[in-house]
Amino acid sequence: MKAKSLYLAVLLVGLLSWNCSNKDGLNTSSNTVSLKTSLNSGVQELTTAMNTISTSAGYQVLTGPTDLTTKSGVLSPLDTITHSILLSDIAGVYDYKANTVIHGHNSMLRFFSKTAENSQMIVRLPEEKVKASKSLLHYTASDTLLTNNYVVTLSEYQYNFNWFVSYDYKMASSIKIKDVDAGVLKIKSSSSKAKGYNFASEFVFPNGYITKCKYTSGDTAVSVYSISDGAKTLYEEKYTAIKNSVDMRHRETAFSLAIGNVLITRNLVKGQSSLDSAKVYVSGVLQLKSKVELIDNSTDTTDKCITNKKRELKITFDDGTVSTFTELAGTVSTDIRSLFASMRQVYFATSIIDWIAWDVYTNK
Repeated sequence: MKAKSLYLAVLLVGLLSWNCSNKDGLNTSSNTVSLKTSLNSGVQELTTAMNTISTSAGYQVLTGPTDLTTKSGVLSPLDTITHSILLSDIAGVYDYKANTVIHGHNSMLRFFSKTAENSQMIVRLPEEKVKASKSLLHYTASDTLLTNNYVVTLSEYQYNFNWFVSYDYKMASSIKIKDVDAGVLKIKSSSSKAKGYNFASEFVFPNGYITKCKYTSGDTAVSVYSISDGAKTLYEEKYTAIKNSVDMRHRETAFSLAIGNVLITRNLVKGQSSLDSAKVYVSGVLQLKSKVELIDNSTDTTDKCITNKKRELKITFDDGTVSTFTELAGTVSTDIRSLFASMRQVYFATSIIDWIAWDVYTNK
């Protein structure tokens, strides 16, 4: 009898222990870190990343130059031939050399000469000429003292285009400045009347930070902006809008913003024409006592994102306090906007590399 009583007591204790541990593991908002704490932590990680990125050599690659006319701006509008430039067409090592002839045709090859064969395209020029790129096609006496310490290595390049009709472009390159890795830049872009405009760029920094930007137009417009530390997402905003067949305007169907382990979403209600209320999650847990609102600052319907300041995020935390993303992020929100604006333009690729590639191709 005593043995039976002891057995029942042990069983009861076991059941109680299991019940308590099971309750502790429930996926409810009451036992998770607060939204405010999680969001502040995510913003702090993002701030650290942006401070590192914005002071890096790679950031200088992305944000400049902006003062050099692109090759597309000087091509004849009568050029309607379909062109296809492959890496094999432009492969080799091209070194900058100061040209003492002050006047001459507007070609990069006045200042760049092929100095060696290579399966890739390697362009070497002075850092000073990149920073003040308007001077690239102009000679001054001090140019003879410059060192070719800015090296771009193209491992992939393809540019198919029919002027004013369509184009398909992709490139991958690594950049070194003064023998120090600045990062790896990849770009894919295309445009046609049938498929609209598609653009994607990625920059991998030597310290592991990765920035990505994607934009598509056409019947479905998609915008994606992301910053990650290796495989860990620090910031990612996605926006999707589909063109309405009635008024031919794009209508938002999905939005999400991830900052660390905080995720904010808003989607089109299934079977209806309206969007649901924005929801916020922390580590996958829906926050029932907090409220998020998306406030539009623009009538644009194809790229209405917080990243480009076309909308704002307003958060009411479970303690009743209210803040916006701009207030939480401070100057970092401006840095993020500048970073992705540069990634949408990638002046360095279009202003210098593509120009040299075109001149090499047309002078073969």
